Amino acid sequence: MKKINFLKLAKAAQKIAEDKKGENVVLLDVKNLTEITNYFVIVTANSTPQINAIANEIEKTLKYDYDVCAIRKDGNKSVNWKVLDFGGLIVHIMSFDLRMQYNLEKIWEQPEQEIKKEKKKVIKTKKVTTKKTTKTKVSKTKTKSKAKNKGK
Repeated sequence: MKKINFLKLAKAAQKIAEDKKGENVVLLDVKNLTEITNYFVIVTANSTPQINAIANEIEKTLKYDYDVCAIRKDGNKSVNWKVLDFGGLIVHIMSFDLRMQYNLEKIWEQPEQEIKKEKKKVIKTKKVTTKKTTKTKVSKTKTKSKAKNKGK
């Protein structure tokens, strides 16, 4: 039995997903965080046919080019999410809404790499929220002033 290079498989799966127009393709090294796998590839697809096309191409390429078959597959009946489990590599192909809902990157984030990305996102969100809140308060204040003037 030959040793499988799961990083090589993960990079191949990542490239296939990108070639099939998958969006936000992320490769996570989780071998120090869990014993269930070494790598996750997470992909967003815009439609059920695209989810199926990406999953089928990854499965076919890893089988014929690398001689590695999926141990388990999940989501065959789902229109929003497919999971391919190759042992040391798990590939998640999902719709945008489910990806936002489950936020797998956040669950499996790397202490140094992923937190930096998250902090930038949080700061941007706070700035946008603060501006919207300020604008809302200003318009409410103007409305109250106008109401007082009308009452006089």
